[in-house]
Amino acid sequence: MSLCLPSTRTILSAALAVAASGLALSTPLAAQDGPYYVASLATPAEDNRVVAGGVAWVCKDTTCVANKGSSRPSRICRGLAREFGEITGFKADGEELEADKLARCNGN
Repeated sequence: MSLCLPSTRTILSAALAVAASGLALSTPLAAQDGPYYVASLATPAEDNRVVAGGVAWVCKDTTCVANKGSSRPSRICRGLAREFGEITGFKADGEELEADKLARCNGN
Protein backbone atom coordinates (compact mmCIF):
# COMPACT_ATOMS: atom_id res chain seq x y z
CA MET A 1 0.00 0.00 0.00
CA SER A 2 1.40 3.38 -0.92
CA LEU A 3 0.61 6.59 0.88
CA CYS A 4 -0.22 9.54 -1.36
CA LEU A 5 0.28 12.98 0.22
CA PRO A 6 -1.33 16.06 -1.31
CA SER A 7 1.01 18.43 -3.09
CA THR A 8 1.93 21.81 -1.64
CA ARG A 9 -0.09 23.46 -4.41
CA THR A 10 -3.25 21.56 -3.37
CA ILE A 11 -2.79 22.50 0.28
CA LEU A 12 -2.16 26.16 -0.61
CA SER A 13 -5.24 26.28 -2.87
CA ALA A 14 -7.42 24.82 -0.13
CA ALA A 15 -6.07 27.28 2.46
CA LEU A 16 -6.71 30.24 0.16
CA ALA A 17 -10.26 29.05 -0.54
CA VAL A 18 -11.01 28.76 3.19
CA ALA A 19 -9.52 32.21 3.87
CA ALA A 20 -11.49 33.81 1.03
CA SER A 21 -14.78 32.31 2.19
CA GLY A 22 -14.13 33.54 5.74
CA LEU A 23 -13.55 37.08 4.48
CA ALA A 24 -16.72 36.98 2.41
CA LEU A 25 -18.78 35.92 5.43
CA SER A 26 -17.30 38.57 7.70
CA THR A 27 -17.98 41.48 5.32
CA PRO A 28 -21.21 43.26 6.28
CA LEU A 29 -23.86 43.42 3.59
CA ALA A 30 -24.19 47.18 4.05
CA ALA A 31 -20.57 47.64 3.06
CA GLN A 32 -21.29 45.97 -0.28
CA ASP A 33 -24.34 48.12 -1.02
CA GLY A 34 -22.96 51.39 0.35
CA PRO A 35 -23.36 53.08 3.72
CA TYR A 36 -26.50 52.54 5.78
CA TYR A 37 -26.32 55.96 7.46
CA VAL A 38 -25.46 59.23 5.70
CA ALA A 39 -25.30 62.40 7.76
CA SER A 40 -24.76 66.01 6.73
CA LEU A 41 -23.02 68.24 9.26
CA ALA A 42 -23.44 72.00 9.66
CA THR A 43 -19.66 72.40 9.93
CA PRO A 44 -16.87 70.26 8.46
CA ALA A 45 -15.64 67.39 10.60
CA GLU A 46 -12.17 67.79 12.07
CA ASP A 47 -11.72 64.03 12.54
CA ASN A 48 -12.23 61.79 9.53
CA ARG A 49 -12.89 58.65 11.62
CA VAL A 50 -14.85 58.55 14.84
CA VAL A 51 -17.09 56.23 16.84
CA ALA A 52 -20.31 58.00 17.79
CA GLY A 53 -23.77 56.69 18.58
CA GLY A 54 -22.36 53.19 18.79
CA VAL A 55 -21.16 53.03 15.17
CA ALA A 56 -17.89 53.79 13.38
CA TRP A 57 -18.19 56.85 11.11
CA VAL A 58 -16.01 57.96 8.23
CA CYS A 59 -16.28 61.68 7.52
CA LYS A 60 -15.12 64.00 4.78
CA ASP A 61 -15.90 67.70 4.98
CA THR A 62 -19.57 67.90 6.01
CA THR A 63 -20.58 64.33 5.11
CA CYS A 64 -20.29 61.28 7.37
CA VAL A 65 -21.20 57.68 6.53
CA ALA A 66 -21.50 54.49 8.57
CA ASN A 67 -22.71 50.91 8.43
CA LYS A 68 -25.87 49.87 10.29
CA GLY A 69 -25.84 49.95 14.07
CA SER A 70 -28.12 48.26 16.58
CA SER A 71 -29.94 51.38 17.86
CA ARG A 72 -32.78 53.43 16.37
CA PRO A 73 -31.70 55.95 13.70
CA SER A 74 -32.70 58.92 15.90
CA ARG A 75 -30.44 57.63 18.69
CA ILE A 76 -27.55 57.11 16.25
CA CYS A 77 -28.11 60.67 14.98
CA ARG A 78 -28.07 62.05 18.54
CA GLY A 79 -24.74 60.36 19.23
CA LEU A 80 -23.24 61.90 16.11
CA ALA A 81 -24.63 65.34 17.04
CA ARG A 82 -22.93 65.10 20.44
CA GLU A 83 -19.63 64.51 18.66
CA PHE A 84 -19.89 67.04 15.80
CA GLY A 85 -22.63 69.52 16.64
CA GLU A 86 -25.61 70.30 14.42
CA ILE A 87 -26.74 67.66 11.95
CA THR A 88 -28.48 69.24 8.93
CA GLY A 89 -29.59 65.98 7.32
CA PHE A 90 -29.66 62.32 8.30
CA LYS A 91 -30.58 59.26 6.22
CA ALA A 92 -30.94 55.68 7.40
CA ASP A 93 -31.20 53.04 4.68
CA GLY A 94 -32.00 55.80 2.17
CA GLU A 95 -34.85 57.22 4.27
CA GLU A 96 -34.53 60.85 5.41
CA LEU A 97 -35.06 61.36 9.16
CA GLU A 98 -38.31 63.30 9.73
CA ALA A 99 -37.93 67.00 10.59
CA ASP A 100 -39.18 66.63 14.18
CA LYS A 101 -36.81 63.71 14.83
CA LEU A 102 -33.92 65.67 13.29
CA ALA A 103 -34.74 68.58 15.63
CA ARG A 104 -34.67 66.21 18.62
CA CYS A 105 -31.40 64.74 17.31
CA ASN A 106 -29.93 68.24 17.55
CA GLY A 107 -31.34 68.77 21.05
CA ASN A 108 -34.16 71.15 20.01
